[in-house]
Amino acid sequence: MSEKPNSGRGQRELRVRVKTAKGRKLSSTLWLERQLNDPYVIRAKKEGYRGRAAYKILELDDKYGFLKPGARVVDLGCAPGGWCQVAVARVNALGQNPKKPQGRVLGVDLQEVEPIAGAEIHQLDFLADDADAKVKGWLGGRADVVMSDMAAAASGHKATDHLRIVALVEAALAFAFDVLEDGGTFVAKVLAGGAENEMQAMLKRNFRKVANVKPPASRADSSEKFVVAMGYRGREIAGGEA
Repeated sequence: MSEKPNSGRGQRELRVRVKTAKGRKLSSTLWLERQLNDPYVIRAKKEGYRGRAAYKILELDDKYGFLKPGARVVDLGCAPGGWCQVAVARVNALGQNPKKPQGRVLGVDLQEVEPIAGAEIHQLDFLADDADAKVKGWLGGRADVVMSDMAAAASGHKATDHLRIVALVEAALAFAFDVLEDGGTFVAKVLAGGAENEMQAMLKRNFRKVANVKPPASRADSSEKFVVAMGYRGREIAGGEA
């Protein structure tokens, strides 16, 4: 009887060691070594995803089930495209299962993104005044899911970086208020810290269920977590009228 892959003493994967090259900082060498040995990075290459981040949205959707067949999804800051790849499969954007409704996946980013089968990719600044109108025009209506794995450029100062990403998530949330269908879902990356209390209160006012979670694919030494807000109550509440 043959042995199963990765079982037994002789099947253990070897750890890749990276030597510090001339001109490369030790921190860069350690990052590269971690990447080469990260099981999610290895798995992403094998399974055709554009990055390990794909498993974060996979794990979140496994738990909360917001990427349903037929759903219309907007992915903000979609580069390199891993979240779009997951969404395409889960909402049946390619129509590969004729027995289920066919969804739509629309990705937007400041930079150009390589095409993704089943997704519509647009180069767009979602902070622009007309961005929400453009997205609704492309979708032919409102979205069922607005999701964001965006992070502000790191400054090296933890408190500053936290404030920047909270501001970015708040901007994504304001966009979602304009674009989401009633009952829709907002998913975004945030950083653990003390500056997001106001944002959490806003989420709880405007969504029926709000969860803050760190999926297994998120590195243990990272301060990132994800907010999953489900059951959008509607634009009247978002506008402060209720």
